[in-house]
Amino acid sequence: MLELKGVHYQPAISDQPVLQGLDLTVSIGKPALVAGPSGSGKTTLIEIISGMAQPQKGHVSWQGSNLNARQRRWLCGVVFQFPERHFLGLTVSQELRLGHRRLGHEDQIKVLRKVGLADISLQKAPEKLSGGEQRRLAVAVQLLRHPKILLLDEPTAGLDWSVRDEVLNLLANLALDQVLVVVTHEPELFKELPISSFELKSGKLLPTTRFK
Repeated sequence: MLELKGVHYQPAISDQPVLQGLDLTVSIGKPALVAGPSGSGKTTLIEIISGMAQPQKGHVSWQGSNLNARQRRWLCGVVFQFPERHFLGLTVSQELRLGHRRLGHEDQIKVLRKVGLADISLQKAPEKLSGGEQRRLAVAVQLLRHPKILLLDEPTAGLDWSVRDEVLNLLANLALDQVLVVVTHEPELFKELPISSFELKSGKLLPTTRFK
């Protein structure tokens, strides 16, 4: 179980805190959706959970134990908005093997199958994939790290309506195996998923069922 308690964060360049005494608890099988407009602190929340930023107050814990930033980085996999812009491999296989030089053919096929890309050629260039396929590949790259916590920043952003359902179905399956936190400004797209919904407002998370 992931737990944030009393998390406070104020950027050095800001006159106001972005997160103020924020609390959040997320368990495997019970994903959390955090909605809010641009600038509300959604990405900052992901950075805090993943250890890319450190709260000035409060703590982040896993299974009851407080974690430092390094421990959180090892525990989390993060897929930021438009991750396909940051692909480095010339092929799908190269992309998967970045940081995993000994990753074999079977392991590559296994992780691609998990995200619904079993029929994709390993020699295909990532930029030649469709938008939905690119998003799935980005998730596959993170799954190779075997994260206990998976954090997704705007996973449906920029996707055609025709492929958004595919990505949403993938998220529902991923939530069965790890803690899943999704931040979005399009909460209405997730209304069919069994997900706990929150609104990030004035630095605090407020439970909501208003997203329809």
